[in-house]
Amino acid sequence: MYTRILVPIDGSEHARQALSVACKLLDENATTLYLLHVPEALSYTTTLVWGIGAINAETTLAEREKAGEQLLLQAAKSAREQGVQQIEGLLTQGDPVRIILDTANEFNIDTIVMGSRGLSDLGSVVIGSVSHKVSHSAECGVITVRQ
Repeated sequence: MYTRILVPIDGSEHARQALSVACKLLDENATTLYLLHVPEALSYTTTLVWGIGAINAETTLAEREKAGEQLLLQAAKSAREQGVQQIEGLLTQGDPVRIILDTANEFNIDTIVMGSRGLSDLGSVVIGSVSHKVSHSAECGVITVRQ
């Protein structure tokens, strides 16, 4: 079991599944679940899970951050419903790969649990997925979850 798990949340179904897996992996004693959202500009309109609604490709950073805050609240609620007591929500801007790796190091994370695909699915075919880059560069364990 793990005591410090980081789950990047982007609103995709894969992230929802990763959260579910992470909740099962947490040690019942002194544990913290870190939920991280990095607002990204999307090249297409998408609907985020957890009832957040559609995010238009032309939204401003402020609008994406507001949606991200709602997403983190819903993810925390879901984690609490699965028995997690200690939850830390983080919303940070920047390159998702760099932010995930830096956050894992900063909080001394045992393992990162993340979806194998996210909302930026299409671009990842050409440039490599975030989960692939994180799994090859992280100093801690990385578990990727398929839908």
